[in-house]
Amino acid sequence: MSKQTLPLPDFFESARVGQIWKVDYASRAEQARQYALQHDLKPASVSNDRISLLVIDAQNTFCMPDFELFVGGRSGHGAVDDTTRLCEFIYRNLGSITHIIATMDTHMAQQIFHPIFFVDAKGNHPAPYSDIHLIDLTSGRWKFNAALAPRFNIAPEYGQQMMIHYAESLEKKGKYALTIWPYHAMLGGIGHALVPALEEAIFFHSIARLDQPSFEIKGDKPFTEHYSVIGPEVLTGPMGEDLGSHDTKFIQHLQEVDRLYIAGQAKSHCVAWTVSDLLDDINATDPNLAKKVYLLEDCSSPVVVPGVVDHTEAANEAYIRFAKAGMKVVKSTDGISPI
Repeated sequence: MSKQTLPLPDFFESARVGQIWKVDYASRAEQARQYALQHDLKPASVSNDRISLLVIDAQNTFCMPDFELFVGGRSGHGAVDDTTRLCEFIYRNLGSITHIIATMDTHMAQQIFHPIFFVDAKGNHPAPYSDIHLIDLTSGRWKFNAALAPRFNIAPEYGQQMMIHYAESLEKKGKYALTIWPYHAMLGGIGHALVPALEEAIFFHSIARLDQPSFEIKGDKPFTEHYSVIGPEVLTGPMGEDLGSHDTKFIQHLQEVDRLYIAGQAKSHCVAWTVSDLLDDINATDPNLAKKVYLLEDCSSPVVVPGVVDHTEAANEAYIRFAKAGMKVVKSTDGISPI
């Protein structure tokens, strides 16, 4: 199949990417069918090249201004611009992309990274964007919220032991400290959904190329953070109990495709840690697989909260490490060259 750059569909409006609206599936399905006929697009299943796109957490909660954890980057409007470029990348390369995978950060209120999980001596919860270090737990500055113990069928004391074990595990791994985030990506809420413009592009691709996209749920384990879709930050509790599991389907998928493009939010957290986990699996399997990975650097932004945190440099350092390992850092406007 030709790797020509295709025109943007008439219905796509970049000015609407930062807005919430209902996708008109019936109209888009018919338009996708006509678009495929016009541009001679064949089903993805008959393509000689297997090119996948992994979109990480491009959900309203991260990508919409005024939502809970909007990833603005240093520009202040990073995720909106990223998603606009990502939509255009999908449309312009519709004839090349054979499969799309979208991860969905999925949370409930009572999880380790939300304020309700901890209390101080006065019963107050930590403020969003607070970091909880091991010393904060061993000193008693913050304690596991004992009122949640019945919910998890554990003793309050064991809850605190779990928190200490968790913070200690993060320190030993050299990870970020446990961060308390605003309530976000809440299952059942509008913030959990994909950005409408991107959902529309993925749906359009699925009809035009007759390929069913994959949707991967992550982040629903109560006792561990889960930035990477491949695995949680801590796998086991103090008694060896499973807190989550390492998912091998992504390294298996990489072995099956010719290229894997990666984009999404946030560059400094869920994207960087997913790629880092994938790189670990690559090195354990076949280091040459790194050459199949293409990072769309202009379709991801780092977490920046002015006056609070700025993870830009950490994100950039991660991408330098990935490039040194053999991954290719590219822009969405580079298109997809023939294999």
